[in-house]
Amino acid sequence: MENRKAVRDIVTFQNEFLDALKIFRKGPKIKGHKTAHCFLPPTDKNEKLDTMLCSAYVGDVARRASALDIALHTVQVSVGGETATHAVCEPLGLDTPQRMYSVSKTVTGLAIGLLAGEGALSLDDPIAAHFPEMAPVHPWLEATTIRHMLAMRGPHRSTTYKRTDGGWLESYFRVRPTHPPGTVFTYDTSASYVLAALTERLTGTSLPDYLRPRLLDPLAISPDLRFLTGPEDISHGGSGLICTPRDLLRLAHLLLGDGVHDGVRLLPADYVRAATRPQADTALQTWGASLREGYGYQLWLPRRGGWLMFGLGGQIVYGDPARGLVVVVTADSQACASGDQRLLDDVLDGLVRPLADRLDAGVADDAGSRNGSSTAVTLSWPAPRHDAVHARPVSGRYVNVVDGPGPAELVLKLTDVGGRLRGVGDQAATGGWDVELRYDRPVRTRVDDQPAVVTAGWTGGDTLDVRCALLGDDLTTWRARLAWAPDGSLAVQSQVFGESADEAWNFHAAYRPAP
Repeated sequence: MENRKAVRDIVTFQNEFLDALKIFRKGPKIKGHKTAHCFLPPTDKNEKLDTMLCSAYVGDVARRASALDIALHTVQVSVGGETATHAVCEPLGLDTPQRMYSVSKTVTGLAIGLLAGEGALSLDDPIAAHFPEMAPVHPWLEATTIRHMLAMRGPHRSTTYKRTDGGWLESYFRVRPTHPPGTVFTYDTSASYVLAALTERLTGTSLPDYLRPRLLDPLAISPDLRFLTGPEDISHGGSGLICTPRDLLRLAHLLLGDGVHDGVRLLPADYVRAATRPQADTALQTWGASLREGYGYQLWLPRRGGWLMFGLGGQIVYGDPARGLVVVVTADSQACASGDQRLLDDVLDGLVRPLADRLDAGVADDAGSRNGSSTAVTLSWPAPRHDAVHARPVSGRYVNVVDGPGPAELVLKLTDVGGRLRGVGDQAATGGWDVELRYDRPVRTRVDDQPAVVTAGWTGGDTLDVRCALLGDDLTTWRARLAWAPDGSLAVQSQVFGESADEAWNFHAAYRPAP
């Protein structure tokens, strides 16, 4: 700054003010700066400042996520088994079920660990021996063990099935392997699917039904926990888990406690220890530095230590047993390129790291949770920037200029504060469009027969942007831009992001006012 005296005056005032509060501890001297002061938070267990700082870290992550058009659904932070802060984006909450994608792999792995503890299998069993009907198989598949599959060191370079094709289970044994098992790390969702199939074959029941009395009920996991199924009606153990964020926190606490809950061992100790220790070298991963430190059994081992469950769209469960720290995040980042990895980096660097540093320094505790309370943070849905100056009424029908992509007609009824956008006709995407718009707040509605949240705004003199979060079994984000040309014609750019999203929602089209 140009005015150094003004800066010194501000710093002097800040030092005097913080000193006068009488709640901060004097920090260390700063070498080379005689007048500089360092203040540390209080250590009083009843003081909620640390919880406030924890909430501030959550707020920082939320702001960065919003700037990337990432919808942050929920955040939970616990220390020592007690929640320090949490955040929700209404209408979603900590007890709202949603798909957790690859977090499913960890739950499937726990089922395998339980079966091993019960003597129903050995981790060194060849997987092909449990599916004799698949014989003959390639020698590298004959040599593939359950342990290889848990550690993602199987013989396939990637997932063997195609989502829209039949025979996911059979594909694992029929697709030609690329290398001997146990040699390199290759992330393979089909391996987790086969492990779920193995669980159901050995137990004669579904994956969640097997886990219910052994794990889920003792942890008070929601009765709504379920798995989507593959084409053979097998639980999708690689990506189909649907549960609540609170369920994930309870599972994390169990792993943090070495598989013991309320003094009762629920998971075999040897499995938990092996699952949370390096079993595979992931240094060649291209998904970012956070995932290059190693892999256990259906768990990532990030660079700061601890373990990590990580699912498509930004489903994150991080546990640090050494510090008693758990962070659970649910989100939909699919509208941002590499959004889940960017969100993970932000969570690890902007939330986990400062909390871990404070715990290591002995200046953070589970303040605010000792009396049964925690600090709540309100999250906001990503929304187009709205400039009320540009908002204008529009009413009428617009006809698709060509017999091509997009709805055959658009019906608009817009005011200065919102309105409705409807797509009709033979060329309409599945379910059509019929969305209520408000420029000042999100709208809870249904789109394509799914619960949805819609935000909208006039971002320019002739441009209206619409964003829609579809909250069905497969999280999806739809964005549309309506831009009027000087001649009154209307250009529409539509984008959709989701694993099973209908590609008919991806298009550019032009419309003219109906006669």
